[in-house]
Amino acid sequence: MPEHPPEYFSVEQVAELLGLHVRTVRGYVRDGRLRATRIGKQYRIARRDFESFAGGPGSDGPDGADGADGASGSEGTPPAPGPLHAEASAVVQIDGIGLREAARLSNTLLAAVSGPRGGGVPLRIETLHNEERSTLKVIVLGAPADTAELLLLVHTLTTENRHV
Repeated sequence: MPEHPPEYFSVEQVAELLGLHVRTVRGYVRDGRLRATRIGKQYRIARRDFESFAGGPGSDGPDGADGADGASGSEGTPPAPGPLHAEASAVVQIDGIGLREAARLSNTLLAAVSGPRGGGVPLRIETLHNEERSTLKVIVLGAPADTAELLLLVHTLTTENRHV
């Protein structure tokens, strides 16, 4: 008897199926790009939502067929050409920075990303200051152009003006 695919997937299963990191899939869920239901402390992704996200049989094709009959497409068929999605992640470590200067730099960067972006997808930024080591880590996730723009701002603020 053939095994039926599951009706719901965990974030870990979706990450493995798509060849992505679990954190990336969770980010897609939080951003609303991948529909999911939170059950307790975990997300569950319906098979139809996964297929729609991944462009599989559950998604609306160009001919209007939605693949709801459960039949799978032919194996090895290349995906239809379309826009690609790219996301960049960067970690910047800034050494020799005190608590007050780290707070000012963090607030400046957070203010810079708080407005709407051209691509419609917000930049995600996290900062972490280690007072013992006098380091600040800035973690950025988002569209490559927006990420590059923010990295340029970090470069400018850390090389040209020590007093943010």
